[in-house]
Amino acid sequence: MSALARFSFINTFAILLAPARRMRASLFCLLMLFVVAAIGLRGEKAASATRPAQPAAPAAAAFAREAYGTLPLSFEANVGQAAQPVKFISRGSGYTLFLTGSEAVVALQRQPVAAAGRHTHPGVKALVLEGDPARNVAVLRMKLEGANPRPRITGQDEQTGKANYLVGDDPAKWRTNVSTYAKVHYKEIYPGVDVVYYGNQRQLEYDFIVAPHANPARINFALSGGRDVRIDANGDLVLRLGDGRVGDGEVRQQRPIIYQEIDGNRREVAGGYVLKGRNRVGFRVGTYDRARPLIIDPVLSYSTYIGGGGSDYSEAVVVDANGSAYVSGYTTSVNFPTTAGAYATINKGNYDAFVAKLNPSGTALVYATYLGGSSTELSFSLAVDALGQVHIAGQTSSDNFPTTPGAFQTTRGAGNNSDAFVSKLNASGNSLLYSTFIGGGDNDGASAIALDAAGNAYVTGDTGTNASGQDFQNFPTTPGAFQTQEGGRFSTDAFVSKLNSTGSSLVYSTLLGGNHYDVPYGIAVDASGNAFVTGYTESVTFPVTAGAFRTTGGSTEAFVTKLNATGSGLVYSTLLGGAEE
Repeated sequence: MSALARFSFINTFAILLAPARRMRASLFCLLMLFVVAAIGLRGEKAASATRPAQPAAPAAAAFAREAYGTLPLSFEANVGQAAQPVKFISRGSGYTLFLTGSEAVVALQRQPVAAAGRHTHPGVKALVLEGDPARNVAVLRMKLEGANPRPRITGQDEQTGKANYLVGDDPAKWRTNVSTYAKVHYKEIYPGVDVVYYGNQRQLEYDFIVAPHANPARINFALSGGRDVRIDANGDLVLRLGDGRVGDGEVRQQRPIIYQEIDGNRREVAGGYVLKGRNRVGFRVGTYDRARPLIIDPVLSYSTYIGGGGSDYSEAVVVDANGSAYVSGYTTSVNFPTTAGAYATINKGNYDAFVAKLNPSGTALVYATYLGGSSTELSFSLAVDALGQVHIAGQTSSDNFPTTPGAFQTTRGAGNNSDAFVSKLNASGNSLLYSTFIGGGDNDGASAIALDAAGNAYVTGDTGTNASGQDFQNFPTTPGAFQTQEGGRFSTDAFVSKLNSTGSSLVYSTLLGGNHYDVPYGIAVDASGNAFVTGYTESVTFPVTAGAFRTTGGSTEAFVTKLNATGSGLVYSTLLGGAEE
């Protein structure tokens, strides 16, 4: 069954497990779905078939990781959106932190284990205070023992952003304009000891502030949610999670930094963790000036991504000449962090596409918007022009996906199918310059997009049998194109389509494939308008050119094809592989 057919079949049952060839759930979502590294979770990775939707330069990817890592944590005051014991919440896709009176609770996703090679979507589907193996949720609890049961808890450094919960049809249960803070302060959690929670998208810090002459030995906490606790050779605190299943992993807290501020200078104090019993931990502190405050600063490290309370997946990142990062992907979150005035601030369907732009320092969103209809949208690639206008490409099964007047195709193709889409957002992210379907009666999806200097969009993807098992073979091609008929029935062909700069017509559109499955992953265009496409093929009749590097291969081969500027012929086309593809 083709990847597109798998998409429609699963979507029929309202369970989205997007095509394995399009997924990167453990890789780079939102950026980077590093939840295995996230919060130090280091479970064994199960093998799965993955691929990048839009190749990004290593420097761009490194920049994006660094930029997202500087975004501050946001703590919501609990005004009824969580259970009563919770005072503050900080959440992201893949983890949620709950702060109660004397306990920090982290709900995080286990490393998913693929079944039969299929890559599944992990994600914390609900915010819970107990583990839920069915949702692959592990829960770590850190309870301060012997602590003040009623400390004064306040949010500090209020942020401009607000959280809103419009869930259900009873307005009395909605929660709006919920305040968010950069820090949460617990006053007198022990006699003379405060604790402050804060951090960014890579690490959670909780500083114990020990007043002069107070006793740091009073600080003790119990860790639960795992099998055992140990201190490694680096002085890090390690908790093994779960019951030993593959994917349970471990949580790691870095060796604490202990210091005093003296005459404006930080003076470090020797010390570290000490085990005081099964899963009980305290701190050993060396000699210090007891007449001055002491800071004990453990760090819970992780990498994460922008997201909401649902499942959020980033598929592409581009960095412009000014250093701003643009990210696209798809999300089920109803509270994905959109910005005021953005094109769409409400998730309309199952999965909606999203586009987000961060400033060069990675400290704030310039804009973030949903893009979608009432069913499912998956965005796999984006490109940004010199004016900061974003072009995104993907796949939609919504009849009411937003299109623009005069666009090439404003209605979805007939049949129970998905169509490719291409949408162009203005530089402010608040309106569509154009948006169009590209598709026929079969399952069609766009996997990559590139732009030329004139603003024309070059899109590649695949087309094949629809969810009902029919094969219409009516993907839109243009007269004189290299290939206007599918290479085989009940299979999947690649396509390459060139849209004009206004999205109103196809400059050319051609199929590219043989008698079996042909799936493209990437596209690039040179200064002469020649398009370069790469992917994989299972077709023994995939079109290759005489004298090409490799013209025959095994059951599955990579391919590299160069189309001429008019889309009417191949400059070259070669297979690329070894003896056991």
